[in-house]
Amino acid sequence: MAGPERSSKDGGLHGSLWREAIVLLEADLRRRDAAERTRRAYGVDLQQFADWATARGQGPADVGPKGVRRYIAHLSEQGAAPSTTARKLAALRALFASQREHGALLQNPADLVSTPRRGSRLPRVLSAREAARLLDGIPASGPLELRDRAMFELAYACGLRAEELVSLGTGDVDYDAEQLRVEGKGRKTRFVPVGEPAMAAVRLYLERARPALTAPPVQRAPSHPPGRASAPGALASAGDADALFLSKTGRRLGTSDVRRRLRTWTSRVAALASQQGGAVSPHALRHSFATHLLDGGADLRTIQELLGHASVSSTQIYTRVESARLRSAYARSHPRA
Repeated sequence: MAGPERSSKDGGLHGSLWREAIVLLEADLRRRDAAERTRRAYGVDLQQFADWATARGQGPADVGPKGVRRYIAHLSEQGAAPSTTARKLAALRALFASQREHGALLQNPADLVSTPRRGSRLPRVLSAREAARLLDGIPASGPLELRDRAMFELAYACGLRAEELVSLGTGDVDYDAEQLRVEGKGRKTRFVPVGEPAMAAVRLYLERARPALTAPPVQRAPSHPPGRASAPGALASAGDADALFLSKTGRRLGTSDVRRRLRTWTSRVAALASQQGGAVSPHALRHSFATHLLDGGADLRTIQELLGHASVSSTQIYTRVESARLRSAYARSHPRA
């Protein structure tokens, strides 16, 4: 195998080949309508591998399963978590699959490399009482409070990801059918029922708060993709006009805004913060949604559809949450536990 002492000329050639391969994959992902966040993450991960391979005198056609394994070992030596390594390996599989589809490779070397085992950490879940305490603790005293109450009521009622929450438009709420149109991962659309408290909170926000937050669009202001926060104090862009949840400057909220506001309300509900060991994340509301459905008798297939999981195997983690909860209750309650 070629070592890192290859000439700069070879390095330049290999670097160019990697750039071409990454651009080709980007085009493939766009054609498949992959999410912008996914394309961006793949680009970063693949450029890191390209730099590593180029330093060793390797282009895309020179990498075999052994080379991929060495890179995975390198990541582990650098202290990368198994989940991070698994994500980077998925990006490599996509890149080499693209090369194979376009006839540049005969086989995908990353397919022969096992995915690192991830820890079986269970998601944080609020009890129904804790969720109610959090939501009821957000007052209806001003536009921002009305917005936050509607936003987190909807997140918990529909099991939304933070990215899905900030991507919502005003036209995605169907008041007659009491349901929400959600665009999830991979641009897959699903329709989720909305409970009465959440629907009432959204109506109140739209009637009393959103008009106060709406700002005239500024054509010169740079637009930002849904899910990404713009700089603090940034002006609204034309693309923010139909966003459901707006900032005080009239722009579409980003996921960092959602996390920050939820941390604020969690910290104000002191008892909740102390019981949960800190702030509650938007994903904890999603996990709570799924767990409470399971507690109430919903089957996994239904929960899978409501969450927008591509596979039921992703949904099965909630059976472990339920099992852990039952074991804990047994240990506390049974005299011979």
